[in-house]
Amino acid sequence: MLTAKDIMTKDVVTIRPEATVEELARLLISNKISGVPVVDNSKNLIGIVTENDLISQNKRLHIPTVIRLFDAFILLGSGRVEEEIRKMAATTVDEICNRKVVSIKEETTLDEIATIMAEQRMHLLPVLRDRVVVGIVGKADMVKAMTYEAPE
Repeated sequence: MLTAKDIMTKDVVTIRPEATVEELARLLISNKISGVPVVDNSKNLIGIVTENDLISQNKRLHIPTVIRLFDAFILLGSGRVEEEIRKMAATTVDEICNRKVVSIKEETTLDEIATIMAEQRMHLLPVLRDRVVVGIVGKADMVKAMTYEAPE
């Protein structure tokens, strides 16, 4: 059975947390990729950042509705306004990256990877050995794996 080790991209493009959002955009474009792991000096995983994180910087801010009831103000809608404003004003990767990363190990099977991608709507899964990024599995890797023929 195929595992992450068999299909992962081994030469992983990564970015450091102090890189600018502009550097991130250039990196994604020049490498024709949709996201990258954010790593420290030892290649330990800190987070992941994708095109969606860049796009969300330019979205329209949803300001929650406030109603007054007697002497109290009640906030209706998203309680994440501060978070949205912070991401929209971000200038570094550290400020926009997602730190709740779903990762896999080299031994993770294809059916487990497919399940994670489908159920959690993840398109990029860093492959870790301890906390170090050793590969990445994306949707394209999974599609390529469908045509893989095991050696006889």
